[in-house]
Amino acid sequence: MSELRWLSATDGPESLPDPTEAMTEPNGLLAAGGSLDPDWLLASYRRGIFPWFETGQPILWWSPDPRTVLRPDELKVSRSLKKRLRGGGFRLTADHDFAGVISACAQPRRYTDETWITPPMLEAYSRLHELGWAHSFEAWADGKLAGGLYGIAIGKVFFGESMFARQSDASKVALWHALRFLSLQEFQMIDCQLPSAHLSHLGATSMPRSEFLSQLERLTQGAGTPGVFCDAFAACLEPPDNIPA
Repeated sequence: MSELRWLSATDGPESLPDPTEAMTEPNGLLAAGGSLDPDWLLASYRRGIFPWFETGQPILWWSPDPRTVLRPDELKVSRSLKKRLRGGGFRLTADHDFAGVISACAQPRRYTDETWITPPMLEAYSRLHELGWAHSFEAWADGKLAGGLYGIAIGKVFFGESMFARQSDASKVALWHALRFLSLQEFQMIDCQLPSAHLSHLGATSMPRSEFLSQLERLTQGAGTPGVFCDAFAACLEPPDNIPA
């Protein structure tokens, strides 16, 4: 695609272009405009497309090539994290405080004042949570939210969106328990969207977009609403019998 496709919210999510039409520079930019309504978001994720834009920009839709993915059973656990997992210290929950997790993820990081989790994005994903599609995993310390992550579950794919930590290792512990839970629920792929050194250290790898789209179609085919995770997640926490030695 040589120029950006502009979308109208009135046209519906079926107006999203084929992800293979995305630009190579910037990598994956596919279209602008449209809507963040639930039907747009769910349709886009099923097609390997996601929104990502900053304040002052229109809604921008992306489908990069290659795609960064993580298998639930392939998380790399460092020596320090193994020690933290064995030692405990955090209370783990799922879907207990989605609003707290996404709000914490939206806070500026130490290396930038910018955030892509704008108020419209926060509202849109909170709506998906209310509908049973978006989920959060939390780590608590002394009764306070210490870290966590959130994303969207469709079929056997979890689309990771963002994570945060207010205490050392809190987000990593939450992620380890989240991936253990997702593996037990027979999820087969975590979409991490874009590469980073942090994700690489955790075990994420790159996959050609064509392969990602093929696997995505298979793993989300016929998917219904997965429902609230909290009860099933609590049941898998005791005992954590596969913490790495």
